[in-house]
Amino acid sequence: MVRHKKDGYGAKSKKYMAGPRHSSRTAPREPGSDADKGLEQVPFKAACWDFGHCDAKRCSGKRLMHFGMMRELPVGQKFPGVVISPNAKKVVSPADRQLLEQFGAAVVECSWVRVKEVPWSRIGGKCERLLPYLVAANTVNYGKPWRLNCVEALAACFYICGKEDWAELVLQHFAYAKAFLEINGQLLERYKKCKDEEEVKQTEERWLKKLEKEYADSREGQDGKDVWAEAQLPAVSLDLPPSEDEEEEAEMAEIRRKILASKVFAQSGSYSKEDSQSPPVSQPSDPKMPTEPAALTIDSDAESGSVEAEYDDFDQIANATPVTDKTGILARERAKRLETASVSFSRTVLSAPKQR
Repeated sequence: MVRHKKDGYGAKSKKYMAGPRHSSRTAPREPGSDADKGLEQVPFKAACWDFGHCDAKRCSGKRLMHFGMMRELPVGQKFPGVVISPNAKKVVSPADRQLLEQFGAAVVECSWVRVKEVPWSRIGGKCERLLPYLVAANTVNYGKPWRLNCVEALAACFYICGKEDWAELVLQHFAYAKAFLEINGQLLERYKKCKDEEEVKQTEERWLKKLEKEYADSREGQDGKDVWAEAQLPAVSLDLPPSEDEEEEAEMAEIRRKILASKVFAQSGSYSKEDSQSPPVSQPSDPKMPTEPAALTIDSDAESGSVEAEYDDFDQIANATPVTDKTGILARERAKRLETASVSFSRTVLSAPKQR
């Protein structure tokens, strides 16, 4: 066998070596040692069987073990205290307080989706208990009934058994602690006032019937009439600045008022009145001359059925616009240009090249 220098048998090494460099993890820690300075001293006893189903960052059981408020149990070891388990048959009640104070409580750290994978026969204890109706407040199953995580299950067990201070202490490192107590506070107080399991079950049944009745009443109100129509909202007057559309409408109204009040529009209005009061056309004296029927004025608006009072102002503005016979003026100018003719003469003298 070859011996190396690191084993203590070298020429320059000491004859006697010190103990092992790393101490065993399972070595017992003395109370008050440096290893226990970072851990919290809690008045309760809590344990769990961790199956590693959850994310380490979101796992409430691992967080409690990190702060020293819970210890891990190996699979195959039973727990003498109160075991909160979904596989139990009885409901936890204030009658379990003495056992809780003596041995503490244990929970199962696993995922609700993978509950069937847990070996229930190898864990648990003599006092396995179910939790009554409660609503979860954790970030994974928020608002779902009976879907509590480890820390919520421990807090509910402590609260129902009359240990409210323990429940607040175990929840102090979680952001949803206040929400959990607010959502289930009224129901936890009712469970705490019960004497045994039967009264807890009766309280749970009455609470569930109350929830069903409230849900049925709300559904009837929605089917019969509009719930939002009856909502009386306070009238709040807000001094908001005028929008661009309102400013444009105000400008157009001001322009329309100026056009209607202009002099041209006033004259056109007088002309239209005189034309309307013109005498009837006299009949021709010669009976042999055929008389042509008077041309009827066609009102396109009347035929299309779009006659509305709001378009009268625009019709009057159009009638007030002066009309010029631009076509006749252009024809007369073109005739004048044709009558005027101009002739230009040019003279160029070329000399023949000289002979050499």
